Formats: sequence, C-alpha cells, structure tokens
Amino acid sequence: MFVAHSLAVKMCHEICPEAKIGCMLSLSNVYPHTCKPEDVFETMELRRRSLLYGDVMIRGYYPNYVTRIWDEEGVKIEMQPGDEEIIRQYTSDYLGFSYYRTSTHEYGQPFYGDTGGDQGTPNPYLESIPWGWQIDPLGLRYTLNELYDRYQIPLFIVENGLGQEDKISKDGKIHDEYRIDYIRKHLQAVKEALRDGVDIMGYTYWGPIDIVSAGMGEMRKRYGFIYVDRDNEGRGTLKRIKKVCHSLS
Repeated sequence: MFVAHSLAVKMCHEICPEAKIGCMLSLSNVYPHTCKPEDVFETMELRRRSLLYGDVMIRGYYPNYVTRIWDEEGVKIEMQPGDEEIIRQYTSDYLGFSYYRTSTHEYGQPFYGDTGGDQGTPNPYLESIPWGWQIDPLGLRYTLNELYDRYQIPLFIVENGLGQEDKISKDGKIHDEYRIDYIRKHLQAVKEALRDGVDIMGYTYWGPIDIVSAGMGEMRKRYGFIYVDRDNEGRGTLKRIKKVCHSLS
C-alpha cells in the first residue's frame, strides 16, 4: 500500500504539477488514564500504531519503533529492491484526518479501536453520547498541534461530527442544539489551533444528510443537518426535514 501510495503521488504530480495529493487517517486521540508511568508509556505505544501510516507516507520512511511492533506481532515484511527509495521520494503533500472523540488508555488494556478511533476507559471529565463516544473539543486542538508538530505539512479535518438520536418534536421540527453546540466548540478549537500556528487547509463535517452509520450500521445514530425519515428496520418515507439551524457565531 505504501509503495502504491507513493507511485500515485508521483503520477499525480507528473499529470498536474500544481496538484496536491494527501493521505487520510483516522486520528481521534487517546490520553493516558492516569499519570502512572505505565499508563503514559503504553498510551504512547498505542498512539504510535495510528501514526505509523502517516510517518511512512509523510516522512517517507519506516520509523524506528515499527521493527519491534513487527517482531511482537510476528509480521514478516517482504520488500522489493527500490521500494524504500520510492517511499522516500514521493510523500504526501498534506494530511487529511478524521476526529470525533478522545478516550483514555490504562496499562494492560487490549488495544481496540473502531471508526471513531481508539476506545478505552471513559474520561470522567467529558460528556458521552449514547454510543459511548466522548465529546472533547479541546482534544481537536491538541490533535492539530500534535500532528503539525510531527509532520509540518498542511492539515485537513475531513471528518468531524456528532452522532445522536434525533427526535421529531410536536412542532414537526428536530431541535438539535446539542449538535450546534458540538460544531461551535470544535470550530472554536480549530480557530485556536490556527492561532497556535497550525497550518489548517480545510474542514468538512460528517455528514450533511442522515445516512446509515458506518460504525454501528444504524439509522438511529444520526449526524446530518438534514433528517431522513428512515428507521433501523428500513421503514419510512425517506422524507427530508431540515433540522433547526441557529447562528454559529
């Protein structure tokens, strides 16, 4: 995959020299659950497994820590002559990533993640949605700074959003102030990261219209600004209803 990525970058620049081509990673973040050194170190090891792909596609080489991961996982890598030179020469121009939440990790927990990122012990300082994902706007600013410190290339937040159980009120509308609050606070975090000096090239929300949740396979978990009349069993008219919209200022 890494070689194919680099060859795609090479081809893109040959066809359109001014084009920018990047990589996209799921990079919702994880904190140590406590300041216990074992929690801190193992959380770093867990985070490295998410950052490994960016390290190769952006920095252009396999990081030092990957050898131990391969050894402990029993992975045998077969390389062809010239593979590492291709990876080194043609790297990503920017990093696109998804950010939904943070979690915490305790020493000895199995490493586990899903479409929202790493999943460990709930953080007592954060609110959660019904599916256990925790809301952490400051975590987005933290992540933007972490990634820019590491890679020094433009960052593109390509997925960020809130899944909730939206209900139609008696007035026939969906009042989703909780989603408005989520977006406002996360965009404020982006603004602060810009002030921190992070190069942020864009932000896109997931997703504008209710769809089946990629992680849960449910219509019940809704992200959109537009409500779709469909339930988990596939019943409904597919009628669209604009959710209540307020100013984000």
